[in-house]
Amino acid sequence: MNDLSGRRAIVSGGARGIGRAIAERLVAGGARVAIADINGDGARAAAAELGHGCIGVACDVRSTADVTAAVAAAVDGFGGLDLLVNNAGIEIAKPVIDLTDEEFTRILDINVTGTFRFTKAAVPALAQAEGAAIVNMASVAGTAGGPLLSAYCASKGAVVRFTESVAIELRAQGIRVNAVCPGIVQTEMADRLAGPVEAISPIPFDELIALKQGRFGAPEDVAEMVAFLASAETPFITGSHYLVDGGLTANLF
Repeated sequence: MNDLSGRRAIVSGGARGIGRAIAERLVAGGARVAIADINGDGARAAAAELGHGCIGVACDVRSTADVTAAVAAAVDGFGGLDLLVNNAGIEIAKPVIDLTDEEFTRILDINVTGTFRFTKAAVPALAQAEGAAIVNMASVAGTAGGPLLSAYCASKGAVVRFTESVAIELRAQGIRVNAVCPGIVQTEMADRLAGPVEAISPIPFDELIALKQGRFGAPEDVAEMVAFLASAETPFITGSHYLVDGGLTANLF
């Protein structure tokens, strides 16, 4: 298990799903975690269940004021910051001609601009830490297109490019920046995707997943990669994105 003893972290969207699994994995490795989530009660409940000095903060990543306050709460509560995990995100599965301007903009504001807001707010504190890291949650949808997911693919592709650019900028400050690209993970988001996919596919969603990536990913699969990138064992890894997809993107047939 990667040693995260003494690490001080923020995980956005950490009250449930992949974010909750990431928070649990970081705590298991010895870190203290600030869970920032639009569901403030859920964030505080998750933090209480995790223990280990974790804190929960209500935070809408669309609000610069909320993001700034969440970073300040973590820094004040932990005495500094070593790790930022930009995990908060949404998807909307619709044909492009049915997407509204509001829906497209909302996805970009949460998935891309939210990642930017947290990064900008956290960098001053991260720059004071030894071996600081940022891990951004992208997706296989950020590496290849897919039907019904034009807005989501656009947003996650932007996260990958943002990761690469910021990694170059922050290298001199000792901050590593990487992205994780999960495949289809068994979460509420995957449950919502099943109906739209089955509407255009002759294969049931569960069978399609088994064919393309062997099984649904588990949130813990993604959390392990985040822990690896957050640890001191990866000092020369930055500006990269890592597929955690059971071979989905390698499956041509």
